[in-house]
Amino acid sequence: MMKGVHFLAIVALLSLASSLVSAFDPSPLQDICVAIDDPKSAVFVNGKFCKDLKDTKADDFYFSGLQIPGNTDNRVGSNVTTVNVDQIPGLNTLGISLVRIDYAPYGQNPPHTHPRATEILVVIEGTLLVGFVTSNPENRLFTKVLKKGDVFVFPIGLIHFQFNAGKTNAVAFAGLSSQNAGVITIANAVFGSNPPINPDVLTKAFQLDKNVIEYLQKQF
Repeated sequence: MMKGVHFLAIVALLSLASSLVSAFDPSPLQDICVAIDDPKSAVFVNGKFCKDLKDTKADDFYFSGLQIPGNTDNRVGSNVTTVNVDQIPGLNTLGISLVRIDYAPYGQNPPHTHPRATEILVVIEGTLLVGFVTSNPENRLFTKVLKKGDVFVFPIGLIHFQFNAGKTNAVAFAGLSSQNAGVITIANAVFGSNPPINPDVLTKAFQLDKNVIEYLQKQF
């Protein structure tokens, strides 16, 4: 009986050690790390060089311009104005960024994912149909119609979208849990990759005629 207890204790310790080995600290290990392109006298953290603290200034944490509507005169009828570490160097290591999204009537932010961030979106003007789809095998759709002041969350890595369901312009702001969330627009990635994905692969994947696939690739 005691041998069994000892065995379980050893298993528990090994499990704990394993969890400690694979653990990581998701928080920055210093107060600030302003990104800088010049590597001289700098420290490399989170993919950016850090500016010397004595050279850091308030403008490193500042951006102006989100009051300006984005140009939605394009095929999808939307525009995303991004404020991430490239616009505010002081965001480096802080794990957060912001976007403004403008939508023309019936415009959309087409299905896409953010590989490195969860997104929380608030509608400022208009009405948006939003949603996200869970991973295989369920592929469950969660969708909601949002009006001014409504908030919706898109979990990290999941395909999601926003569609302006109204006859007037719509505006939303969104926070993302990464200094550089990344974006993969599904249609662009699948049909507009460089070099193109072999049409035979997409024909079988989408169960479409090869001519349809080749037509779609030409659109991107």
